[in-house]
Amino acid sequence: MLQIDLWKRIVIVLTCLAGLWLALPNAFYAPVEKHNDAVAAIDVQGSTPELEAQRALWPEWMPSGLVNLGLDLRGGAHLLAEVQLADVYASRMEAQWPEVRDALRSLTPVRREEAPAGELRVRLNDPSKMAEALQITRDLARPVTTVTGAGGSDINVSGANGTITITLSDAEKQATDERTMQQSLEIVRRRIDEVGTREPTIQRQGADRILIQVPGIGSAAELKAIIGTTAQLTFNPVVNRGSNEADNPGIGNAILPAADEEGVFYTIETAPVVTGEQLVDAQPSFDQNGAPAVSFRFDTSGARKFGDYTAENIGSPFAIVLDNEVISAPTIQSHIPGGSGIITGRFSVEESTNLAVLLRAGALPAGLSFVEERTIGPELGQDSIDAGKIATMVAFTAVLFFMWASYGLFGFFANIALIINVGLIFGLLSLIGATLTLPGIAGIVLTVGMAVDANVLIFERIREEQRNAKGAARAISLGYERALSAILDANITTFIVAVILFALGSGPVRGFAVTLGLGIVTSVFTAYFVTRLLVVIWFERRRPKTIEV
Repeated sequence: MLQIDLWKRIVIVLTCLAGLWLALPNAFYAPVEKHNDAVAAIDVQGSTPELEAQRALWPEWMPSGLVNLGLDLRGGAHLLAEVQLADVYASRMEAQWPEVRDALRSLTPVRREEAPAGELRVRLNDPSKMAEALQITRDLARPVTTVTGAGGSDINVSGANGTITITLSDAEKQATDERTMQQSLEIVRRRIDEVGTREPTIQRQGADRILIQVPGIGSAAELKAIIGTTAQLTFNPVVNRGSNEADNPGIGNAILPAADEEGVFYTIETAPVVTGEQLVDAQPSFDQNGAPAVSFRFDTSGARKFGDYTAENIGSPFAIVLDNEVISAPTIQSHIPGGSGIITGRFSVEESTNLAVLLRAGALPAGLSFVEERTIGPELGQDSIDAGKIATMVAFTAVLFFMWASYGLFGFFANIALIINVGLIFGLLSLIGATLTLPGIAGIVLTVGMAVDANVLIFERIREEQRNAKGAARAISLGYERALSAILDANITTFIVAVILFALGSGPVRGFAVTLGLGIVTSVFTAYFVTRLLVVIWFERRRPKTIEV
């Protein structure tokens, strides 16, 4: 029989009202405004002064979630960064030197010689012990761990004329490259997430490049300021303090400038005591004089190394080095157990906050060089939105007219369901915080055309049942029941494609997949359940003997 239980009617109505309620803010807010400037006054959250003024007038008890606009609609920054993988090789050799020196110390005194980046050369005082020294050095090798298991040793060791040469093996370089890229991707993502930017696109391109697209950020320069700093924090022993940058630091040492004292330079040992990789937390704070500072805390291993060093070097200075600048060089006054400390310097509150963000997000394992950068102004996004609105309205009007002309009153019911369908799509986009891109608008336009497919199947089935001399109520009931399997089959297969596009795609492809997938779900709901409810309510009130479809 042609009837729907009361509880089902309530669920259908409440679902429609909830979706339209969530979509309501999008009808009143104007997330993107045209500006004459190439870069609009948009903060990292994508807000504009106009939008904030609208939010102030919006009742607090009303929903306030908006559809996030993608880079192509809201404007933002686009960067293509190249990871300097050779920096990691050089760092590995720096870290290898103390281990080699300590291992060979009992055999013969050694000293480090100048070598190309990524290579370590150790000179033996007694060349006659070369064979033993080579064996000891090779024993320091560790197996390379890859996804397929161990892949040989991590270093190549050779010797000639009293000099041992150490380099990374090819297998270790390959594994290091993979780790470095994965770590760089994760750290870039953390840094962008720390400032509250939503829905960035961060993905690997090729062997050593990272594509970064962040909607709503003012310029590429802002984005570079967030992610471009390597933020390599190290704690190094200080050899001496001077004012001549041209002095010879000696093998294993380096001369670095003081960050807050012009003309002052420190000679430090390049092998760090502790690195920023062993930090577990960093927060902006204030020192005992009320000046901005950054408090930090090491992990267990870092805390032990830091505590042992401070216990053995009371009265000696040590340098806190950030990106090859000494930001502080305090004298160790006492043993510092627990692995906690504070970094002081001539910071502003903003600088201490930014430094804490960089340290908390982690140090980039290698420097980034930006090979491509673009700032996309919001006026281009507004043009895209306007074009998308026109396309949607044209498609919407054409579909509404076709359904009304083809199916009369039943077509009118389908049109009501179609309007509700578009509202539900925007309500779901607002609810889940999905990003709407230009291809996403195309997905909505496609949904508008596809949404009535189910109604066409149902109405044609009702016509067929009428030709078989079924009564009006029986024809409508059978039309909905027998068309359901075809509707589900057609939409499930399309939904599977949308899921695959979302899982394997990125950026604009995912934007299209999101609106297509949500459109399929809402289309089936509105085309089958909403139109059926409208038809049942009409039929109960009119009780027609015959119907025209």
